[in-house]
Amino acid sequence: MFDAILIFLAVLAFIAIVLEDVIHLNKAKSTLFLGTLCWILLFLFAPDHASVETAFSENILDIASLWLFLFAAMTFVAYLNQHGIVESLVYRLLPATLAKKALLPCVALFAFCLSSFCDNITTTLVTIALIQSLKLDTRSNIKLAVLAVFSINSGGAALITGDVTTLMIFTAGKVGISDLFAIVVPGLLACLLLALLLMPGFNGRLTPRHTATTASRFDIWVSVIFLATIIATLAINLFVHVPPLLVFIFGLSIVFLLARFTSREEATTPIIDYIRKIEFDTLLFFLGILLIVGMLKQIGALHTIARLYDVAVPGVANFLIGCLSAIIDNVPLTAAVLKSNLDMPVSDWLGFTYCVGVGGSLLAIGSASGVLMMSKIDGLGFISYLRYTPHLIAAYAVGYTLVLVL
Repeated sequence: MFDAILIFLAVLAFIAIVLEDVIHLNKAKSTLFLGTLCWILLFLFAPDHASVETAFSENILDIASLWLFLFAAMTFVAYLNQHGIVESLVYRLLPATLAKKALLPCVALFAFCLSSFCDNITTTLVTIALIQSLKLDTRSNIKLAVLAVFSINSGGAALITGDVTTLMIFTAGKVGISDLFAIVVPGLLACLLLALLLMPGFNGRLTPRHTATTASRFDIWVSVIFLATIIATLAINLFVHVPPLLVFIFGLSIVFLLARFTSREEATTPIIDYIRKIEFDTLLFFLGILLIVGMLKQIGALHTIARLYDVAVPGVANFLIGCLSAIIDNVPLTAAVLKSNLDMPVSDWLGFTYCVGVGGSLLAIGSASGVLMMSKIDGLGFISYLRYTPHLIAAYAVGYTLVLVL
């Protein structure tokens, strides 16, 4: 009965997110309230207080890692956006004029490739800056954001450097590096298919408004440090397993020190003030959501998911697991399946890797990329994202089928 109450509160939190525009209650506030309430109830009424305390400590550690990483990455992007560096770079890459339809495959390819070698959160922040710099209408921005979320998750699933769930499956010995390359082509083709499905409405040509942005020497140094931090995060985490948040905070600290010892007017516009430009609503939303998922993991609500493989063949069960990851965080989902000691061939593990990595794209709240997009792109909410779920399901199904066939 007690577990049923907690599950009801979790469902209530997801309903509040869906109805945010109707009830006019910020999703960060509703999830934060219900997430903390669930853990308080666990502490008060759970029979094993010690296990709850241990689980809460682990949950908070996971959340703190994400928070600190976002804190550093979003500060970098806030500075670069404020000084027009990202916008200037986009204008340099884009031709003087291009068909608006061409934007869709370009964004899909950019997001897919970057997220394969960089973490999904940093890729999302950079892609958001790119979309916002194009200054398109709201409907076009929403379509580009939906496409970007799918492409970022698809690219992240293709390599161990892109998504933590792929890394978990690889370290468990279920797939090898060479095996994962089989996901790349199907994932990219699925992204291009989604771009094609979203093309109606993208008519005419786009003439980017090239602004005369002059980057200072300090701006260039910040850009170089940001790029070097991303590369260092990739290389160090792959070979030495240093936490990405540590590398990003180190990179940010270099920027702070550089600002102090250069000719920049640090006393007038302190570099540390850019921390205030971070969207803390996004961070609080993450906190609430991850508290709720951690609670569900603690009461064992996620362990029953592995039973899907007892009632369905792996091909169907993998597809359904991917759909579930649009509602439940894919990390505990992956852990639950791995701990069940399923005996599947490599082809089915590759299918599982694709599904659990990409399935979160089906809903706006299903991945960190979707949550960030929803917080940053004007007009993009749960309902407006939901309108494109049929397109996303079609691309997801085609991508999964290609993984199994190819």
